[in-house]
Amino acid sequence: MMAENSRLHAVVEGTVQGVGFRQFVVMTAYELDLNGWVRNTYEGNVEVVAEGRSEVLDMLLSALHRGPRHAYVTNVRFEYESATAEFDSFTVRSTV
Repeated sequence: MMAENSRLHAVVEGTVQGVGFRQFVVMTAYELDLNGWVRNTYEGNVEVVAEGRSEVLDMLLSALHRGPRHAYVTNVRFEYESATAEFDSFTVRSTV
């Protein structure tokens, strides 16, 4: 029996733009076999939507708190939602 997928919606705050954060998220999601997207926000944050097994999403959330080497994460606002299975890969979206 397959575990049911969940969706993680997270907003990462701090020094997270211009430090390779989106590429860090893409690589981490790829390694964890997650689908979804990442984008910068005009407020200076990074927004992430990812779908996969709950325990794997927890691993991504842990990575978001850490970030790439030059990032300084001050806060991660997040919530778990129901998965929609609308994604077939993990992509970078335009800033919103």
